[in-house]
Amino acid sequence: MYFVSVTRLRIRKLRYLAAFFYFTLRSRGQARRAAGNLGTAVYGDARLTFWTITVWRSEQAMRDFRNLGAHLRAMPKLRAWCDEATYAHWEQEAADPPSLAHAFERLVAEGIVSRVDHPSLDHASRNFPVPRQ
Repeated sequence: MYFVSVTRLRIRKLRYLAAFFYFTLRSRGQARRAAGNLGTAVYGDARLTFWTITVWRSEQAMRDFRNLGAHLRAMPKLRAWCDEATYAHWEQEAADPPSLAHAFERLVAEGIVSRVDHPSLDHASRNFPVPRQ
């Protein structure tokens, strides 16, 4: 079994975008080099919304990545930068990453809502639009 991690983040103000991109690029590079990472994808969506989909050999491999480096430094900033921040984890038999459409379905159905300082009206309910393909 392989461990999948999906995040959906919506940046609430354009002024946070440059810093968000900086940490996204650093975190993506960190993920690609991390032991146990089998795939990393980042998608841009409408209204300053961004998705990540990563596949790992194990949940522990994902946690080891998450708790170090650029990703660890970025996580506390997201509370101020985002008005929507949700993630979902699951195990699957295939090492291939799920499609964005499947990731969306899982995130809406069972995603975990992160704390943000300025939540949108749809944040808690996970009432998100279908991502652009």
